[in-house]
Order: sequence, then structure tokens, then C-alpha cells
Amino acid sequence: MKEPLSIQEARKLVLSSQRVLPAKQGGGATAATLSAIGHLGYIQIDAISVIQRAHHHTLWNRNPRYKSSHLDQLLADQQVFEYWSHAAAYLPMRNYRFSLPRKQALVSGELDHWHERDERMMKLVLKRIDSEGPLMVRDFEDRGDRIGEWKMKPAKRALEYLFMQGDLMVPKRVNFHKVYDLTGRVLPEGTNTTQPDPEEYARFLITQYLTANGLGQAAEIAYLLKGTKPLVTATLKDMVSNRELLQLGVDGALYYALPASLELLGKPLSRNKLKILSPFDNLVIQRKRMKALFEFDYLIECYVPEAKRRYGYFSLPILWDGKLVARMDCKTERKESLLHIHNLALEPSALKTEAFFFALRKELEAFLRFNHCHHLRLHGSSPAKLKPELQRVLKDLAG
Repeated sequence: MKEPLSIQEARKLVLSSQRVLPAKQGGGATAATLSAIGHLGYIQIDAISVIQRAHHHTLWNRNPRYKSSHLDQLLADQQVFEYWSHAAAYLPMRNYRFSLPRKQALVSGELDHWHERDERMMKLVLKRIDSEGPLMVRDFEDRGDRIGEWKMKPAKRALEYLFMQGDLMVPKRVNFHKVYDLTGRVLPEGTNTTQPDPEEYARFLITQYLTANGLGQAAEIAYLLKGTKPLVTATLKDMVSNRELLQLGVDGALYYALPASLELLGKPLSRNKLKILSPFDNLVIQRKRMKALFEFDYLIECYVPEAKRRYGYFSLPILWDGKLVARMDCKTERKESLLHIHNLALEPSALKTEAFFFALRKELEAFLRFNHCHHLRLHGSSPAKLKPELQRVLKDLAG
């Protein structure tokens, strides 16, 4: 039997579960970063650096004391590891064994890799790392044709294949370039490396997703995890029949939730706080879900030809008053310590513009510091008539 949940309640449950409006935190700052990774289950890694990279941005929004050195420290302390969620990500080491099904599927051929398997090069790469220690792509001679969309040299393709199937891990990065080492030398002693059975794996995916996201559907839980949706769907039914999960009806659609999560509906949500989100933030990464639950039709346009962009190269979703109300196209000019706001586009639902602008100004102060900028420059707004008012509110941040 479905329990009805209003769209406002559903949004509150999602935002509370995502911890994107964090309450005051105790304990150490690095521990708070680890707690955020553990709760969310993964933090997506992305190379785009027009502002602070996505993994730093997403963690900063959950931990105001976050520093980029936290990830380096957590990797060195073997408390997180780099692998694949729906994309390249940092994951909590406690969940290591749940990365094994994907690795095994690659080894067996059940799952295709995006690179062709080159056994000879893979053996050469493993032999060198075994004898010489951790190596980077640049440590291998550039022999052979570069192929594929990314024009990778053979050694890099072999390294990535060995990484994805579990023979290698990444203990650290240097200037964002991966350093590869043998898995046995990176894993902490005592790490559980037993392969979970299919039901255990599905239960893990379901519980982790619903803990971090409040409510979800089978397609969302299995997002970009090839071949897992039938197993997730069957396990959801079993968990409902065992009363481990609730079925919720939201705006005519069926969702699942952990019973304990509904307690969050009785706790306050800091709606007056504004958050500038990464396009790869866990909250917004599933665009279809955001459209259904938040009526926010979002597309990151860095992959769209410039002539076809509506909002800009790297527009950042803005959360305020419990809704996604705007997007802001930004770029830092690091030598000048300057943040460019090329365009601020408000959704039609953002009616209280004065209150929104003052909330934005307050968050931009912190956002400037996070991006190591001292001032900003506003270039445009949508609607255009709002630009003078916005410039007035942001005047003291414009340097």
C-alpha cells in the first residue's frame, strides 16, 4: 500500500537526506568530510576547473570547513578510495567489497570496457609497477597508435583497464594525474575482499541510495550501473514485503524509502540558506529526477556547441527556499582573483527577488573565498531587467 507524500514533503525529505543544508557540525573538519563521503556513498570526480572542481565543490557544500587537502589526507590514510560509481568517484573504503561485482564483470567479459583489452601491454605495465613501485602515465614511453575518442596511448589504456578490473588502485594524484599501484599495496590490512552475492549487492545499492537521497525508484538506484535494474527491482519488492521499505506515492509516481527516513520530515530545514551547487552534485546529477521532483529542467552546457547554449558553459544550479530557483554561469580568473558571473538566470518560480538576491550575496561571500577570489564581476542576468538591482546588492563584492 502506497503512503501519499506531497511534493513539498518529498523535496524536504530529499534535501534533508542529502545534507546539502548542513547543521552546525562538531568534531574535526577532516572527519566531517569523511562523514559526508560515507553518507552520500560517493563523490563524483570531474576535471573541469573553471571554478573549483566538482569533488571539492560538492564536499564544501556539505562541510563548510572543507579543504582540498582533506581528500589527499583521506586517501593517504586509506579511508577512501578512487573507483567508479556511475562515474569516476571517491568512495568510502568501508564499502570496498561492493566495488568487486563491477570488477569481476569486467574480468569475465560480462561487462564491456571502453578500451580494447591488450593483454601484452597489461602484463608489461603490471610487471613494471610490481618492480618499480607506483607509476604514472608519463612514466611509460609513448609507443603505439593513439586510438579511441580520447586518443589514449597504449600504456594509459592498459593502466585504466587494470584499474577498472581491480588489479591497480590510485593511492594519490599529482597535479590531478593518477598515480597507479598494485591493489595489494594500497588496500588497508584486514579489508573485506569477499564478493557479495547478488542479493547482498542489491540490498547495499538500495540502502545506500535511499539513505543518501531519501526516496527513490528502481531506475534511479540502478542509474548507469549496467545490468543491475532487474536485480534492484526484484529486491525492492522483497524488502517491501518484509516491511524493510515503504512505498510512497508522490505526484502519481511510486517511490521507495527507508522507514527511518520519514522521521526527517519532523525536523526543521534551513530554507533561508542558499546553496550554489556543482553541476555534478549528488543532489542534481540525475536530471530526470530533478525535473520530476523539483520541476527543474537542467542541462550542463559545456558539452553543447556554443551557439546552442541557453545559459552558459558551466551554469551552477542554485538552491533556495527548498527549491531549485536559478542557475549561474561562472568562471574564475585566478591570476586576478576574480569570479566572473557571466549570466544569472532565474526560474519563473523565483518570485521574491529581493530576498533571493540578499541570500545570494551572503553565499557569494563564502563562494568567493572557496574559489580563492577577492571580488566578482556580473556580466548579465535573465531577465535582463534584474541586473541593476542585482548589481546594487553585490556592489561591495565587485571590488
